Amino acid sequence: MPIRQIPKNYRNVTGIATSVKADGSAAFESTLERDFLMVLEFDLNVQQFEVQPVQIDWSDSEGQPRRYTPDVLVEYRRDIVPAKNFRPMLCEVKYREDLREEWAEIRPKLKAGFKYAKQHGWRFKIFTEEEIRTPYLDNARFLLTYMRQELNEVHAELLLGRLSEMREADPNSLGSAVFRDRWARAELLPALWHLIANRRIGTDLGLPLTMFSRIWSKDIVR
Repeated sequence: MPIRQIPKNYRNVTGIATSVKADGSAAFESTLERDFLMVLEFDLNVQQFEVQPVQIDWSDSEGQPRRYTPDVLVEYRRDIVPAKNFRPMLCEVKYREDLREEWAEIRPKLKAGFKYAKQHGWRFKIFTEEEIRTPYLDNARFLLTYMRQELNEVHAELLLGRLSEMREADPNSLGSAVFRDRWARAELLPALWHLIANRRIGTDLGLPLTMFSRIWSKDIVR
Protein backbone atom coordinates (compact mmCIF):
# COMPACT_ATOMS: atom_id res chain seq x y z
CA MET A 1 0.00 0.00 0.00
CA PRO A 2 1.18 3.59 -0.64
CA ILE A 3 3.34 5.02 2.15
CA ARG A 4 1.95 8.55 2.03
CA GLN A 5 -1.67 9.56 1.70
CA ILE A 6 -2.73 11.21 -1.54
CA PRO A 7 -3.78 14.83 -0.84
CA LYS A 8 -7.12 16.04 -2.11
CA ASN A 9 -5.56 18.42 -4.59
CA TYR A 10 -2.11 18.84 -6.13
CA ARG A 11 -1.39 21.12 -9.07
CA ASN A 12 -4.00 19.64 -11.41
CA VAL A 13 -5.79 16.38 -10.71
CA THR A 14 -5.70 13.58 -8.16
CA GLY A 15 -7.33 10.21 -8.47
CA ILE A 16 -6.89 6.48 -8.93
CA ALA A 17 -6.01 4.99 -12.31
CA THR A 18 -7.55 1.83 -13.67
CA SER A 19 -4.85 -0.81 -13.53
CA VAL A 20 -4.27 -4.56 -13.60
CA LYS A 21 -0.55 -4.17 -12.85
CA ALA A 22 -0.65 -2.02 -9.73
CA ASP A 23 0.40 -3.56 -6.43
CA GLY A 24 -2.13 -1.74 -4.27
CA SER A 25 -3.87 1.44 -5.34
CA ALA A 26 -2.74 3.14 -8.58
CA ALA A 27 -3.19 6.60 -7.07
CA PHE A 28 -1.79 9.71 -8.74
CA GLU A 29 -1.24 13.29 -7.61
CA SER A 30 -1.06 15.00 -11.01
CA THR A 31 -1.99 14.36 -14.60
CA LEU A 32 1.69 13.74 -15.31
CA GLU A 33 1.77 10.90 -12.77
CA ARG A 34 -1.48 9.57 -14.25
CA ASP A 35 0.08 9.55 -17.72
CA PHE A 36 3.19 7.79 -16.41
CA LEU A 37 1.07 5.03 -14.88
CA MET A 38 -0.69 4.62 -18.24
CA VAL A 39 2.66 4.15 -19.97
CA LEU A 40 3.60 1.47 -17.42
CA GLU A 41 0.24 -0.24 -17.84
CA PHE A 42 0.78 -0.44 -21.61
CA ASP A 43 4.40 -1.61 -21.45
CA LEU A 44 4.46 -5.40 -21.88
CA ASN A 45 7.88 -5.51 -20.23
CA VAL A 46 6.41 -4.25 -16.93
CA GLN A 47 5.33 -7.00 -14.55
CA GLN A 48 3.89 -4.70 -11.88
CA PHE A 49 4.35 -1.32 -10.26
CA GLU A 50 3.71 0.12 -6.82
CA VAL A 51 2.83 3.74 -6.15
CA GLN A 52 4.67 5.47 -3.28
CA PRO A 53 6.35 2.21 -2.31
CA VAL A 54 8.93 3.19 0.30
CA GLN A 55 9.75 5.91 2.81
CA ILE A 56 13.40 6.96 2.80
CA ASP A 57 14.91 8.56 5.89
CA TRP A 58 17.82 10.95 5.33
CA SER A 59 19.50 13.92 7.02
CA ASP A 60 19.88 17.42 5.62
CA SER A 61 23.09 19.51 5.69
CA GLU A 62 22.35 20.53 9.26
CA GLY A 63 21.84 16.96 10.39
CA GLN A 64 18.08 17.28 10.70
CA PRO A 65 16.12 14.10 9.93
CA ARG A 66 14.07 14.21 6.73
CA ARG A 67 11.83 11.80 4.85
CA TYR A 68 11.33 11.26 1.14
CA THR A 69 8.77 9.07 -0.63
CA PRO A 70 9.51 8.32 -4.31
CA ASP A 71 6.53 8.06 -6.66
CA VAL A 72 6.70 4.59 -8.18
CA LEU A 73 8.63 1.32 -8.03
CA VAL A 74 8.55 -0.61 -11.33
CA GLU A 75 9.30 -4.32 -11.61
CA TYR A 76 9.92 -5.99 -14.96
CA ARG A 77 9.07 -9.39 -16.39
CA ARG A 78 12.10 -11.63 -16.04
CA ASP A 79 10.92 -14.07 -18.70
CA ILE A 80 11.26 -11.59 -21.58
CA VAL A 81 13.57 -8.86 -20.29
CA PRO A 82 17.33 -9.23 -19.65
CA ALA A 83 17.73 -8.86 -15.89
CA LYS A 84 20.95 -6.85 -16.32
CA ASN A 85 19.19 -4.10 -18.27
CA PHE A 86 15.86 -4.09 -16.47
CA ARG A 87 16.45 -4.20 -12.74
CA PRO A 88 13.58 -2.81 -10.63
CA MET A 89 13.39 0.95 -11.04
CA LEU A 90 12.51 3.54 -8.42
CA CYS A 91 10.96 6.55 -10.15
CA GLU A 92 10.33 10.19 -9.39
CA VAL A 93 7.82 11.99 -11.65
CA LYS A 94 8.18 15.77 -11.84
CA TYR A 95 7.32 18.59 -14.20
CA ARG A 96 10.49 20.19 -15.54
CA GLU A 97 9.33 23.58 -14.28
CA ASP A 98 9.02 22.20 -10.75
CA LEU A 99 12.50 20.70 -10.98
CA ARG A 100 13.96 24.07 -11.97
CA GLU A 101 12.08 26.11 -9.38
CA GLU A 102 12.51 23.68 -6.48
CA TRP A 103 15.89 22.18 -7.35
CA ALA A 104 17.63 23.23 -4.13
CA GLU A 105 14.94 21.45 -2.09
CA ILE A 106 14.49 18.46 -4.39
CA ARG A 107 18.15 17.63 -5.09
CA PRO A 108 18.99 16.18 -1.63
CA LYS A 109 15.84 14.01 -1.79
CA LEU A 110 16.85 12.67 -5.18
CA LYS A 111 20.34 11.89 -3.91
CA ALA A 112 18.79 9.95 -1.04
CA GLY A 113 16.56 8.11 -3.52
CA PHE A 114 19.51 7.23 -5.74
CA LYS A 115 21.51 5.94 -2.76
CA TYR A 116 18.56 3.87 -1.50
CA ALA A 117 17.97 2.33 -4.92
CA LYS A 118 21.65 1.46 -5.34
CA GLN A 119 21.68 -0.25 -1.94
CA HIS A 120 18.79 -2.46 -3.05
CA GLY A 121 20.21 -3.26 -6.49
CA TRP A 122 17.62 -1.06 -8.21
CA ARG A 123 17.87 1.81 -10.64
CA PHE A 124 16.66 5.34 -9.89
CA LYS A 125 15.31 7.63 -12.58
CA ILE A 126 13.51 10.97 -12.88
CA PHE A 127 10.72 11.22 -15.46
CA THR A 128 9.42 14.55 -16.74
CA GLU A 129 6.82 15.46 -19.35
CA GLU A 130 9.53 15.22 -22.03
CA GLU A 131 9.96 11.48 -21.39
CA ILE A 132 6.29 10.75 -20.65
CA ARG A 133 4.18 12.86 -23.01
CA THR A 134 5.26 11.40 -26.32
CA PRO A 135 3.50 9.68 -29.23
CA TYR A 136 3.99 6.44 -27.27
CA LEU A 137 1.65 7.80 -24.56
CA ASP A 138 -0.93 8.80 -27.20
CA ASN A 139 -0.77 5.29 -28.65
CA ALA A 140 -1.08 3.74 -25.20
CA ARG A 141 -4.13 5.87 -24.43
CA PHE A 142 -5.78 4.75 -27.68
CA LEU A 143 -4.77 1.08 -27.62
CA LEU A 144 -5.29 0.17 -23.95
CA THR A 145 -9.03 -0.21 -24.42
CA TYR A 146 -8.52 -2.63 -27.33
CA MET A 147 -5.72 -4.41 -25.49
CA ARG A 148 -8.16 -5.57 -22.83
CA GLN A 149 -11.09 -6.40 -25.10
CA GLU A 150 -11.97 -9.95 -26.09
CA LEU A 151 -10.41 -10.80 -29.43
CA ASN A 152 -12.49 -11.88 -32.42
CA GLU A 153 -10.40 -14.91 -33.36
CA VAL A 154 -11.87 -15.17 -36.88
CA HIS A 155 -10.92 -11.59 -37.68
CA ALA A 156 -7.52 -12.06 -36.07
CA GLU A 157 -6.79 -15.12 -38.21
CA LEU A 158 -7.78 -13.25 -41.37
CA LEU A 159 -5.57 -10.28 -40.52
CA LEU A 160 -2.55 -12.28 -39.41
CA GLY A 161 -2.77 -14.62 -42.39
CA ARG A 162 -2.98 -11.85 -44.97
CA LEU A 163 -0.28 -9.75 -43.30
CA SER A 164 2.03 -12.78 -43.22
CA GLU A 165 1.61 -12.98 -47.00
CA MET A 166 2.12 -9.24 -47.49
CA ARG A 167 4.94 -9.04 -44.91
CA GLU A 168 4.44 -5.29 -44.54
CA ALA A 169 1.44 -3.01 -45.02
CA ASP A 170 -0.54 -0.31 -43.24
CA PRO A 171 -3.91 -0.67 -41.48
CA ASN A 172 -5.78 0.78 -44.45
CA SER A 173 -4.20 -1.45 -47.11
CA LEU A 174 -4.35 -4.55 -44.89
CA GLY A 175 -8.07 -4.10 -44.36
CA SER A 176 -8.57 -3.65 -48.10
CA ALA A 177 -6.60 -6.82 -48.77
CA VAL A 178 -8.92 -8.81 -46.49
CA PHE A 179 -12.31 -7.33 -47.48
CA ARG A 180 -13.45 -5.14 -50.36
CA ASP A 181 -16.56 -3.94 -48.53
CA ARG A 182 -15.74 -0.89 -46.40
CA TRP A 183 -18.19 -1.87 -43.64
CA ALA A 184 -16.63 -5.30 -43.39
CA ARG A 185 -13.21 -3.63 -43.21
CA ALA A 186 -14.42 -1.41 -40.38
CA GLU A 187 -15.44 -4.49 -38.40
CA LEU A 188 -11.83 -5.70 -38.57
CA LEU A 189 -10.43 -2.68 -36.75
CA PRO A 190 -11.02 -3.76 -33.12
CA ALA A 191 -9.14 -7.01 -33.82
CA LEU A 192 -6.37 -5.13 -35.62
CA TRP A 193 -5.86 -2.67 -32.76
CA HIS A 194 -5.95 -5.56 -30.27
CA LEU A 195 -3.20 -7.37 -32.19
CA ILE A 196 -1.08 -4.23 -32.38
CA ALA A 197 -1.65 -3.41 -28.69
CA ASN A 198 -0.52 -6.91 -27.69
CA ARG A 199 2.46 -6.72 -30.09
CA ARG A 200 1.27 -9.59 -32.24
CA ILE A 201 1.48 -7.20 -35.18
CA GLY A 202 4.55 -5.01 -35.28
CA THR A 203 4.65 -1.23 -35.63
CA ASP A 204 6.75 1.65 -34.33
CA LEU A 205 4.82 2.78 -31.25
CA GLY A 206 7.18 5.71 -30.89
CA LEU A 207 5.44 7.29 -33.89
CA PRO A 208 1.81 8.46 -34.12
CA LEU A 209 -0.43 5.50 -35.00
CA THR A 210 -2.71 6.14 -37.98
CA MET A 211 -4.47 4.16 -40.69
CA PHE A 212 -1.35 4.69 -42.81
CA SER A 213 1.30 3.67 -40.27
CA ARG A 214 3.75 0.99 -41.32
CA ILE A 215 2.89 -2.37 -39.78
CA TRP A 216 4.52 -5.75 -40.27
CA SER A 217 4.07 -9.42 -39.61
CA LYS A 218 5.87 -10.65 -36.51
CA ASP A 219 6.76 -13.74 -38.58
CA ILE A 220 9.41 -11.59 -40.25
CA VAL A 221 12.84 -11.89 -38.65
CA ARG A 222 14.01 -8.30 -38.24
